[in-house]
Amino acid sequence: MDKQKLIETVVEKIKQLPENKLKEIEDYLDLLIEKYQDDMLIQKGIEDIVQNSKTYEFLKEEDNIYTVNDLKEKYK
Repeated sequence: MDKQKLIETVVEKIKQLPENKLKEIEDYLDLLIEKYQDDMLIQKGIEDIVQNSKTYEFLKEEDNIYTVNDLKEKYK
């Protein structure tokens, strides 16, 4: 089911609820949105940390000590 169809289905179901249940739906949606945003911030934070990390910086300066001639067998 595509996103637009799913939205339409949810809206139709919400319309069937009594008015006193709508506040519960809104509160739950707010909770889901907040959780999603928190997850995205955490993910973005982790990506930034990994991207900007200097942990493996030494590998960029490492000399190539092996060549193709050092191989015993070449992949065909």
